[in-house]
Parts: sequence; structure tokens; C-alpha cells
Amino acid sequence: MLVLMAVLLMSSCVSTKKIVYFQDPDEVYRQAQQILQQYEMRIKSADQLLIKVTCSEPELLTIFAQDVIMGTSGNTGSININQGQGNMTNAYGYTVNNEGIITLPAVGPVSVAGLTSDEAAKRIEDAIINAKLIIDPKVTVRLLNARVAVLGAVKVPQVVSLTSERNTILDVLSRCGDIADTGLRQKVTLYREQDGVRKKFDIDLTKADIFNNEAYYVQQNDLIYVEPNKSQSIKSSAFYTFLSAGASIISVISAIVTIVMVTTK
Repeated sequence: MLVLMAVLLMSSCVSTKKIVYFQDPDEVYRQAQQILQQYEMRIKSADQLLIKVTCSEPELLTIFAQDVIMGTSGNTGSININQGQGNMTNAYGYTVNNEGIITLPAVGPVSVAGLTSDEAAKRIEDAIINAKLIIDPKVTVRLLNARVAVLGAVKVPQVVSLTSERNTILDVLSRCGDIADTGLRQKVTLYREQDGVRKKFDIDLTKADIFNNEAYYVQQNDLIYVEPNKSQSIKSSAFYTFLSAGASIISVISAIVTIVMVTTK
């Protein structure tokens, strides 16, 4: 009986050291740390881009509206927004093809793969100027379908949509309700497709050096997996179910025996 209870207790206990983040000595945090990683997302094939073009002469933007059907596959059409003070914004949705190129109306193909949103905007501005369409275009680019999948021992496994250009793995995990008590914070794995290859990053969230990890800032289409601890595996096993049922039966029998012994005295 005692052995059975001990096994159940050991399988249900979680050490505090296994669930506390950033356990390094305070000295590690006292000095300011320079941010070395690239946190801006880089455009990849199959990304969907929202492209906004403005200029001081709205009539020059009509060519984009007229030729919008020339956009690449995935074009979501155009949105015309009056900005006031004589300015107009045309917004277009485009899908980056396998060669990392988008095709702009009246401009032609523009290579954007590997660029940040700001870099892509500058390249599109240059392409519009070189095509002699507008002399003062102002372009902004935003990713429309940026997301990260989170699986394993988190409270709410899900696909997380990224709402900004700067997202950390902690931001994403917090959107999932944090790692469950049954999850191993020392064994978080991030998978990333980059430059035609898939990379694996092993992450220990109990250590402060996570801030210097290349995978601290997530990129679109990353996959995060949190490994469950052994107690979770034991709890989900048939053996654990048998032990739990056996413990309940033994407790009931023990209670009956105690009652009988008391009443017979």
C-alpha cells in the first residue's frame, strides 16, 4: 500500500526548478545585453504581402487599379482609401512565388525573397521610379499570413498569428497560455525552414542564454514543440490507470475494514 501511494505521489509531483524560467544568477541580468539577433521577419516564398502605395498625385495611381489583374496568383484585389490632403493609398495583396518574386501591375516582376518588409518597400519604390510611373512613391509592405504553429505540452496548442515584425518565442508561448506544468521547459524545440533547408533549434527556457539564442525571435512558419515530462506519459498509460483504480479500491477496502473493526470492539 505504501509503495503504491509513493509511486502515485512521485508521478504527480513537479519540481519547482523544472518550471521556473531564467534561473541564472542575478549577476547575469545586471549588465545590459546587446541584442545581436535579427528579429525582423524575412520574406519567403508563399508569403502573402499587403503592399500600399501613396503619392502626392492620386491620378497617377489609377494605372495600378486598372492593371491590378496582372498581379501574381493570390491577388486579393485593390483597396482605395482616401487619405485626405490630396493623397490616395492603393493596397494590394500578393503571393510571393517559388522564385521569391511578385509581379506588380505596370511595373513587372520584383524580387523580394530574403528581404525585410522595409527593404522590400524600398525595392518596390525604386522599381516604380525606374518604370517612370511615379516620381515620389511611398510604399509600405506588411506580411498578411505570418504565423507560428505550437504543439506539445502547452495549455492551448494552436497556430498563432503574428501581429508585428518583432515576436519572441515567449510571446508565442504566452499566446498559448504558457507551457503546461507537465511540459519540459528545458526541452523546447523550434523547427525553421530557411534558405531551402529545415533547421532545428534546441531551447532551454530555464537559462538566461535563451536571449542570445538564434531562435529567440521567431520567424513566420516556425514550428515550436514542447516535450512533455515522463509523469505525463505515466499518467496517460494503462498502468497508471490501473494503479489509480487499485489505490481507490484499496482505500475503500481499508475504510470498510476500519469501520468493521471499530464496530466489533
